[in-house]
Amino acid sequence: MSATATGAPQPDTLHRFVFEHLGVRGELVCLDAAFQAVLSRHPYPSPVQRPLGEALAAVLLLTATLKFEGRLTLQAQGSGPIRTLVVQGTHRGPVRGLARWENQVPEGSLQQRFGAGHLALTLEPTRGERYQGIVPLEGPGLGAAIEAYFGHSEQLPTRLWLAVDDNRAVGLMLQRLPDGVEDADGWDRTVALADTVQERELLTLPVQNLLHRLFHEEDVRLFEPEPVAFRCSCSRGRIEQTLRALGQTEVDAIVEEQGDIAVTCEFCNRDYRFDAVDARELFSDSVVPSGVRDSMH
Repeated sequence: MSATATGAPQPDTLHRFVFEHLGVRGELVCLDAAFQAVLSRHPYPSPVQRPLGEALAAVLLLTATLKFEGRLTLQAQGSGPIRTLVVQGTHRGPVRGLARWENQVPEGSLQQRFGAGHLALTLEPTRGERYQGIVPLEGPGLGAAIEAYFGHSEQLPTRLWLAVDDNRAVGLMLQRLPDGVEDADGWDRTVALADTVQERELLTLPVQNLLHRLFHEEDVRLFEPEPVAFRCSCSRGRIEQTLRALGQTEVDAIVEEQGDIAVTCEFCNRDYRFDAVDARELFSDSVVPSGVRDSMH
């Protein structure tokens, strides 16, 4: 591999690569505009921005390995200043995330920011059964907690290196493949090499330069980059489905008390409003007008 690129990491892209003959694959993701789009939705303080950026990068790395159509949700919950952090991604690439916090959030480890808590990874295939794994929220960062999840489950051995600053979130992942390998020490060797990476290098080096710096003695094949983006899946139609599920009696009661129904998506801060006319239309398809009902007899 030659190191010919210059400048910063390619923004909002995911790069896949494989180590030939080692049975190891890797991914590198860099979020710039996508990260800033998430941060712009709420006034996140700096100690909240870091784990949020780590989670966004991690979810994109993990969804890129999905072998099915569906959604992956990472959720961290704790008793400390950061109460909840949720990031969702799909096999198609878009990602969204949010965090809720109280009072002043300190810098430091996961325990200092989240208190006692747990990390849940939930896989929801479009077809098939839902799967969820839960591990304690422990370690210096979310990467360590996610690695613990893979260590406790029977998933493939996986390592992550995550870095976040004010402008971008970057993640590097290595994963051992289940196929037979010609080099039995390949996994340990590539992990040891990746462990030498510094956060500054993740945040500033283009992918070709970074891979050359870490793995220049290995045979690495780098694939074409794929775009990544922030995109919220909320819509007026989804909100309407939720309101219909409440039932007409409950919806009418809310409208009578408040004048209308206001719903704000926590992921993107988009507002949806339903007045009395909108509320009636939600259930109009379940009411047969008298003239139509009479004509049916």
